[in-house]
This record gives sequence, structure tokens and C-alpha cells, in this order.
Amino acid sequence: MSAAMEWLAPDGAWTVEGRGVRLRPPRRTDYEEWAALRERSRAFLQPWEPTWPADDLTRNAFRRRLTAYARERAEGIAYRFLVFRIEDGALTGGLSLSNIRRGVAQTATLGYWAGASFAGRGYTTAAVEAAVRFAFERLGLHRVEAACVPENARSARVLEKCGFEPEGRARAYLQIDGRWRDHSLFGIVRPDSLEGGA
Repeated sequence: MSAAMEWLAPDGAWTVEGRGVRLRPPRRTDYEEWAALRERSRAFLQPWEPTWPADDLTRNAFRRRLTAYARERAEGIAYRFLVFRIEDGALTGGLSLSNIRRGVAQTATLGYWAGASFAGRGYTTAAVEAAVRFAFERLGLHRVEAACVPENARSARVLEKCGFEPEGRARAYLQIDGRWRDHSLFGIVRPDSLEGGA
């Protein structure tokens, strides 16, 4: 059994637990709560995200996401999660480990979002900590990278709290809210791999 397979829950869902949060892949039954949280958080999220397609919050678009996510997980190239508060099961946001490169890189790119009403309350930090642990301990990765626009101080604080180190600035790195934006780059390396561990 692969290291990643050990994280399969009996119901077939991947789950990762952190401080007060549970991460698991989205399901069809999550659609209404997910769409409602994204809609309520639209103004809060859009300055930091790629432009939303016109049908982004529709049920059909959500189903297409689930199909793509399942394919990525099967191929081992990305793991997409929703983040839930353990206390009451409330959806607080989402997180992804994507662009997974094996071979000599053993690296993933981290992305995350929080609903406006849950931002600044520690849920995203706990989710990022759990995702990094999952990446290192279960996926066996060596490094996790992340990026945010320089003006997104809240996102940079989350990364730094979780042990990511600033690594510079990339010009016109990603198209965010309809414009090519510079990004601050961050990275975290599995400690034992700095000592030559596999």
C-alpha cells in the first residue's frame, strides 16, 4: 500500500485532521454550502484569485470540478480539500496541493482560501499546517511552495506562521483578478531532507 493510500478513510474519502479543522475532498453534497460561502465571500476573495468564470458557482461547474479533482488525485498530481471546523462541521474554506512534481523535485504548490466570515480566526493556519504535514509525512514530498500577491499581508502571515520562508518575488507570475500580478514566493522544506534524507 502506498503512503498516500494510508489516508483513505473507510468511506473512501481522503481526510486530514489539524488543530480544530478537518480537511477532506469535496463531495456533491457540499455544493450548496460551498456555493453559499463563496458567494457571500465574493468581494473578499476576488482581489486575490483568478477571474471567476460566469458559471463558477453553478451546480454543473461544481460537478466538473469534482470530476477533475478525482482524476488529479488518481494520477497523484493534486489533492483538493475543503476545510471544515471540527466543532460544528461548518465549512470555512478550501485548500489544494497541486502541480505535484516527483523525480528530483518532490515538490507541490499550496493554495488556499477562507470564507470572509472565517478569515483571521486561525482555521486557515491550522489547515495549512495539516496540509504541510500530509505533504511531507504521507506524500513523501521534499518541499512545498506557495505564492501570494505582495499586498495580501494576511496570506503572507499565514505562511510565515506555518514555517514558510520568503524566497523572493516573481514578476507577472499569475493572472489574478484579470491582471498579471507579481507574487511573493515562499517555500518550506521537510527538515530531515536538509540532512540528506530521502
